[in-house]
Amino acid sequence: MRVQKHSVRAFTLIEVMVAIAIFMMIIAVIYSTWALVMRATQVGQDAAAQAQRERVALHTIEDSLMCIQSFQASLRYYSFHVPGDGDPTFYFASRLPDVFPRNGKFDKFNLRQVSFSLENGADGEKNLVLRQHPIQMDWDEDEQKNPLILLRNVKTFSVECWDTNQSEWVTDWENTNSIPPMLRIGLVFGGNTSAGGAAPEKFVVRSFSIPSQMMPLAVQRGGGGPGGPGGPGGNVPPINFAPGGGRGAGKR
Repeated sequence: MRVQKHSVRAFTLIEVMVAIAIFMMIIAVIYSTWALVMRATQVGQDAAAQAQRERVALHTIEDSLMCIQSFQASLRYYSFHVPGDGDPTFYFASRLPDVFPRNGKFDKFNLRQVSFSLENGADGEKNLVLRQHPIQMDWDEDEQKNPLILLRNVKTFSVECWDTNQSEWVTDWENTNSIPPMLRIGLVFGGNTSAGGAAPEKFVVRSFSIPSQMMPLAVQRGGGGPGGPGGPGGNVPPINFAPGGGRGAGKR
């Protein structure tokens, strides 16, 4: 009986190397596509987070401005101050809502002095920070050293007040007996470089109409006509500057 032998053809070394090369090219294409997808996702997430921080920062400023309190009898605690001269800061007293940042830290003292300023951060970039403390109370050491960072990488922070006498925007507010009717906030954000490359800067301007006015001294103390409180023959009620409250409201 004669047995027939069949030869089996195997892959040559060159064919194996070509197959490996093709496989590596496919892997490289898949990895490049995955890297592009991940980078685009990261950029999108960073952009969304930055936009959210911008909204939160502007909303925080708006919440504080809409609740300004100011009493002429105690400008030491209730003055509205915009220094100008290139100093990127301003502060005032406000009866803040319960949803205001760090409200739980100050318990029931909603009447606080708030300060917004542009300061250098640890990474060399400038940050927009918020500090606050209850009226007539000392500054908390932790609040001084660790303010709330509203926005990072802020290139410019400008504050302008509408001067009704000059009918124009001014960069400082020296009239301690009044509150400006309108305030304009300007912010320039640095480009996002977390995903590589340099993104363009973003410029935001927001105007706020302030619905408050300073409480005059005569009204705060109950001033009136003859025979009335504060008038000739009348009694002037004491002024209450207890933290968290005061006589009268600063709103119209």
